[in-house]
Amino acid sequence: MSKAPDDADARRAVAPVVCYPDDTLQKPDLPLYRAALEAARETETVTAAPRDAAAVFVPMGSFFRIACRDGSQVGDLNLWNAHDLSERFYSGKTRALHGTHVNIGDRLWSSFPHMRPMATIVEDSLSWYGIDGFGGSVHDVIGTRCDPYTGRLLSGHDYHYCCHSNLTRALARFCDLPLHVAETHVHDVLNVFMCTGFTRDTGQYFMKASPVRPGDYLTFFAEIDLIVALSACPGGDCSSEHSSDVAACYPLDITILQPQAGALDGWQPPPRNAYDRSHGLD
Repeated sequence: MSKAPDDADARRAVAPVVCYPDDTLQKPDLPLYRAALEAARETETVTAAPRDAAAVFVPMGSFFRIACRDGSQVGDLNLWNAHDLSERFYSGKTRALHGTHVNIGDRLWSSFPHMRPMATIVEDSLSWYGIDGFGGSVHDVIGTRCDPYTGRLLSGHDYHYCCHSNLTRALARFCDLPLHVAETHVHDVLNVFMCTGFTRDTGQYFMKASPVRPGDYLTFFAEIDLIVALSACPGGDCSSEHSSDVAACYPLDITILQPQAGALDGWQPPPRNAYDRSHGLD
């Protein structure tokens, strides 16, 4: 530990500045989305089995709802442009724009050079949770995903049902890709229902038992045609570990809801980012 300078307290007292103020971001039309959702009909439900993942096509202009069904369970979410897997959910930029945890009205942004909203959160039955006394909150874009490579590094053992592996297999099945190709498209996640934060003393990423219960849900509006993949984390509610064959683990449902004709009149899908890289990258 280095010796503190005489002005240490003054340096610590400097006020922070938000890196990416979002005042100029176009806001989603939540009243329009909610009105369309109210009369939308369910068209399909797929289930991510415990310690497994499922993938589904979600057409733009529709909704998809992730629901906790049988017991407290968290999930790892990946999104891709259904017509171009290189455009995928960018958790780091979503975190920079909206914060460490996302909630109603926040959007899941796509990777460069596209950088546009892929999905918008319109309902969250856990929005009441807020930030607890430990600094924990739900639906984080902090963590990556549990994976066998880190597991091998930390424990010396191989575990094949991490969310990374589950998402890889789900995408491979859905797109008929070899596993080694599908793995290159799996990316950092939205940790749905997971309760996380950073320890105040060491700044380490922590998890705690999720407040999610059967009947809880998170609903998104699909801004573009999507492939949605969801892994039911092998840690269950992640109260103790996230790569486990013994933790209580439950399925998660993804339900697609299609609005009635005319319900979204005036809505337009978001265009690709307008930055002209043809000059800036010369």
